[in-house]
Amino acid sequence: MSMNYVGLDIHKKTISYCVRQCDGAIVDEGTLAATRAALDAWVSKLPLPWMVGMEATLFTGWIYDHLSKYQVTIKVAHSAMLKAICAGKRKNDRVDAQKLSDLLRCDYFPECHIAPAVLRDRRRVLRYRNMLVRQSTQTKNRIGALLMETGVPYNKEKLHQKRYFNQLLGDQKSVMPENLPSLLRLGRNVVDALGQMDRQLIKALHSDHVLADRVARLRSVPGVGPILALTWALEMGDIKRFPSIKAAVSYCGLCGAEKNSAGKQQRTPISKQRNKHLQTTLIEAAKVAPRWHPEFAALYNREKDKGNRNRATLAVARKLVAYLLAIDRSERPFAQTAIQTGVAAGVGAIH
Repeated sequence: MSMNYVGLDIHKKTISYCVRQCDGAIVDEGTLAATRAALDAWVSKLPLPWMVGMEATLFTGWIYDHLSKYQVTIKVAHSAMLKAICAGKRKNDRVDAQKLSDLLRCDYFPECHIAPAVLRDRRRVLRYRNMLVRQSTQTKNRIGALLMETGVPYNKEKLHQKRYFNQLLGDQKSVMPENLPSLLRLGRNVVDALGQMDRQLIKALHSDHVLADRVARLRSVPGVGPILALTWALEMGDIKRFPSIKAAVSYCGLCGAEKNSAGKQQRTPISKQRNKHLQTTLIEAAKVAPRWHPEFAALYNREKDKGNRNRATLAVARKLVAYLLAIDRSERPFAQTAIQTGVAAGVGAIH
């Protein structure tokens, strides 16, 4: 029996589908509700055998997991590459489903990696924690802005310490507008609540048996703390999918895009096509890593002497990627001699 190729254009409430045969003939197309029950009813009517392709969106994960129980080939398309291949004048749900099925049939489908459900579940927890940290920082900044806006003097370094904060409300109450103390207390309560949720989520991830061994090995690298180790393990996933350090550095967003045409080469700023969660965490870690390891300090100073602090931070971040990649590949804790051996063998660090 010939294979049937199914393209799914997924949205919040509906899924558009198109089923093609090997010769390109459309067997069936239409729209169904984006629910598990509707998917099961639709799958029961599909001609066998079949394989399915869909674009990577917010809603792809649960549909991928639900269809996996049918033991069929499921491919997820890289959104940026799909847009480059299928750019056209006409664009609607029906046309998108047809294009997906046709790309699948012709073996032009730009497949991307999708992490196992066990990692995606834990990665969701970590990303939610990062969102809480951003909200906490925004609230702290707003508290300071309220004080500056009303001309209330304060110590910036101590502002978010509980004792100093309460003392400030008492000492400066006479110069504060009537409703300002209540706003400041509300902001302080939000910061405390977000901090408590942050600690609970990190504690849950630290005690997770799936991540414990890998995170412990990654934390053996000087300058790598619990957040960077967790972010690396959950965002990188299977380390074998990165054939080289350059591929890992590119995925982490620590290099620019390349434009090379007609013998003219142009290097661009840091590329936006990256894993933003890894990029942010690595850059923050690179700012403090020189305090923990003399090699990071020497690298930072060497690049800074050339006149660019940001470039020096990027160099340290790339070195961190090289170390973390070597640790993940060898599945052994950090050892300076082992890392230097790996560099000599071609796994090495980027300067």
